[in-house]
Amino acid sequence: MITAKDDRFLIRQNEVHIWYAELSSPDDARSLQSLLSVDEVERANRFRFPEHRRRFTIARGCLRQLLAAYLNVAAKDLRFAYSAEGKPQLAPQFPRKLSFNVSHSEDLGVFSFATDRKIGVDIEVFRYDVDTEGIPLRFFSEFEQRALAGLHGQEKIQGFFNCWTRKEAYVKAVGQGLSLPLRDFDVSLLPGEPARIVATRPDPKIASQWSIEPFYLNEQCAAAVVVEGRIAALQVRQFVPLPVESAEPK
Repeated sequence: MITAKDDRFLIRQNEVHIWYAELSSPDDARSLQSLLSVDEVERANRFRFPEHRRRFTIARGCLRQLLAAYLNVAAKDLRFAYSAEGKPQLAPQFPRKLSFNVSHSEDLGVFSFATDRKIGVDIEVFRYDVDTEGIPLRFFSEFEQRALAGLHGQEKIQGFFNCWTRKEAYVKAVGQGLSLPLRDFDVSLLPGEPARIVATRPDPKIASQWSIEPFYLNEQCAAAVVVEGRIAALQVRQFVPLPVESAEPK
């Protein structure tokens, strides 16, 4: 049971919280659907394949339960607003101090939270048929292409998805969507190398204004979170969806 005094939902200064959840259970999807708004249900129903509807429904239900715990409100009562680029945020009637971002890949979802600053998160389950030659030519910077070219085998897969998740997390944090060219900034990608935003163009000072941190969930995925300012502590925990009848804070 989640209670208003649960310190897992207290975000301290410069702290970032990551929760991850399985998106595979049809029972979870059926239970959590009752928390979703009409427009969220409509969005879920627009997915062609059942597994995509299930993943969206569980991810959105988990997000509502997590936000409800942080804000001490009813999960079903939460309302969202969307930026011009489609990034969700809390509607104006809710405290804007809490920022969040969501990502999912296959049956694994991640949810990131911070206070008073922008945040972005991304996760990718490894695909071994990915075009590690052609995609970097289109989307990676020259710095990143050179770094990736020196890798082979499993390290190349790891490096590719390190780069992809870090770039996606940064774009989501900045909130400019496709208007921010992926070639206009460089991220580190070598396995074992510290994660960082190496350079930003045309303004090099921007790179120092953001922190990037990878986090490990399993050997078959890469994940990263990007936030304004520094990360003093990163908390990573698993979230198990709660039965709807007991999901509200007490």
